[in-house]
Amino acid sequence: QVQLVESGGGLVQTGGSLRLSCAASGGIFSTYDMGWFRQAPGKEREFVAAIRGSGVSTYYADSVKGRFAISRLNAKNTVYLQMNSLKPEDAAVYYCASARRRDFGSYYSKVLAYDYWGQGTQVTVSS
Repeated sequence: QVQLVESGGGLVQTGGSLRLSCAASGGIFSTYDMGWFRQAPGKEREFVAAIRGSGVSTYYADSVKGRFAISRLNAKNTVYLQMNSLKPEDAAVYYCASARRRDFGSYYSKVLAYDYWGQGTQVTVSS
């Protein structure tokens, strides 16, 4: 069983930056691929970014590419999401999730590919 706890959300102005953290426990962290998703009120959960267990491969949604960066420190059992140039449309609850699949590279953007989820952290962007 894997437990995930997000932190770092808050209120930021348009154009500002924020760094989210996701602390993992209950498993061998380096064997899990990790993803960030977000969900705005009344909308479906959508993919934001993902990173392989080794950290050598990353994936991004087109809407955040060039502005967000995912990274991980396996020694600290933590994955990060650096968010720059924030826009009002980035406002949402952000969730981290873990996966362990042999075909992760084909399904990294799919909610159903992930086995464990955190409870989320709120990001608000004011204009």
